[in-house]
Amino acid sequence: MSEDLDFNLFIQRMKAKTNIDLSQYKEAQMKRRLTTLREKHGHETFEAYWRAIEHNRSLLTEFLDRMTINVSEFWRNPNRWEVLQSRFLPEMMGRSDKLKVWSAACSTGEEPYTIAMIMSELGALHKASITATDLDAVVLDKAKEGLYLERALRDVPAAYRQKYFQQEHGMFAVTDKLKNAISFKQQNLLHDAFDHSYDLIICRNVMIYFTEEAKHLLYQKFAQALRPGGLLFVGSTEQIFSPSQYGFESADTFFYRRIAE
Repeated sequence: MSEDLDFNLFIQRMKAKTNIDLSQYKEAQMKRRLTTLREKHGHETFEAYWRAIEHNRSLLTEFLDRMTINVSEFWRNPNRWEVLQSRFLPEMMGRSDKLKVWSAACSTGEEPYTIAMIMSELGALHKASITATDLDAVVLDKAKEGLYLERALRDVPAAYRQKYFQQEHGMFAVTDKLKNAISFKQQNLLHDAFDHSYDLIICRNVMIYFTEEAKHLLYQKFAQALRPGGLLFVGSTEQIFSPSQYGFESADTFFYRRIAE
């Protein structure tokens, strides 16, 4: 079996088993990551690696963890969060008594906890519905636990750090007030249907790993999930070219507003 056929057959089998379509990720990055994992267990081909996964649940769990991109930070690109806090959220609060927010591909939870802190400071946490989703069940468990090393808090403003974290055995635990404000759920962005009528969707530093076709699909799904006037907040390397094709207009750097129909 050729190397390409070996890898492509692995992709097909994994999609049938998990509904995860690896063909929608950039191939060079994904193939390099999975080849390293395969070789770690001593398998010369993806055919052999697949047979091992079929007989060992822990290998599948490890594969899912390695396949997903678990990089997250509190207050990543702080000036963008400041724009959200000082401009966009007050605008939203002026229009609606209840805000519906989604942190997509939330990884270990830093992003949804950041938005929850900001909403709390604005006096709107009790009026917000915050959902956070990720493909990886392992990182979702970590997000629900809300326990972080001190280095993870390096960009958290001092006042927020004092108010929303408690030190526990050398770690920093998010307060129950924030934990109770967020609903964590497992979700496959490329496969699953989205909820709708969101005021704000945050999906940052994830799209860069997808093919152009997958990005196109996701931008369409995000636009449909937002209410007219709702915002999509993306990462610093994820500028949307020709946003109007998806029903968006640029609202600010890395913020896109769904155009009213």
